[in-house]
Amino acid sequence: MTMAEAVARFVPDGATVAMGAGLEALIPFAAGHELIRQRRRDLELVGPISDALFDQLIGAGCVRRVTAAWLGNVSEGLGHCYRRACEHGVPRSLEVHDHSNFSISLALWAAAWNVPSLPTRTLLGSDIVRTNLDLAEADGLVHVSAVRPDVAIVHAQRADEHGRAHLWGPLGITEEAGLAAERVIVTCEQLVDAGVTLSDPNRILFPETKVVAVVHEPGGAHPSPVQGFFKRDHAFYRDYAQRSRSVEGFEGWLREWVLATPDRTTYLERIDADALRVKQPRPSAPADFGVE
Repeated sequence: MTMAEAVARFVPDGATVAMGAGLEALIPFAAGHELIRQRRRDLELVGPISDALFDQLIGAGCVRRVTAAWLGNVSEGLGHCYRRACEHGVPRSLEVHDHSNFSISLALWAAAWNVPSLPTRTLLGSDIVRTNLDLAEADGLVHVSAVRPDVAIVHAQRADEHGRAHLWGPLGITEEAGLAAERVIVTCEQLVDAGVTLSDPNRILFPETKVVAVVHEPGGAHPSPVQGFFKRDHAFYRDYAQRSRSVEGFEGWLREWVLATPDRTTYLERIDADALRVKQPRPSAPADFGVE
């Protein structure tokens, strides 16, 4: 399935979408750009730190609500499109449900475990409890209401056609997002035979029964890093931060990198992908799964 087909079929207007759950790594930028090209509207974005992807979707007018711990461009500061939406309603007003990285994880775990909420003490004394109505303080605890995305979009190093995905390196709250969501779209660097994924079952984070689409999308997380495949493109993030300081600058960036770039193959032709590829493999030692 292509990225365009997956988005068209499984991410409608008004959907709650978990993306960028790997914190700074494995962020599905290719999927986010396809959401913009298909002019999705009224989305709720769920995640910890989206590292510029949420900012781009907000600037493109796709988002009505953000449920997240932080929103910006990690190496460059707070997202400029996010600030304009919150402070001036440009391009539209934005509803924000603040979380910490830990509490958004608890919210997703609650959905995964099919319970209404999970308790914690970590937010006691925080203003987040006052501003987010999904957090309730009682009996010396903060009760974090479940957040159940309609779809989680996850980028993986490899996956098979049945939806069994292998991920490694920094994963953030990817497992929580995938288990909490009603359905999962996997984009991957490598599309492999089932024998590869089943040879290391411990690396599969969520059941293939949740996966509704597998998209072979090499470079689909650029400019974020993918361990074993791509380094983080710091210069690309810096350029985006500078250009997105103004509405005009962001619109120019959006035309260049998203609207006038029909797919990821074309996108990769416009960057120095070879300079970002990992060239010194460091494979792990094999694990023996024998039981007899």
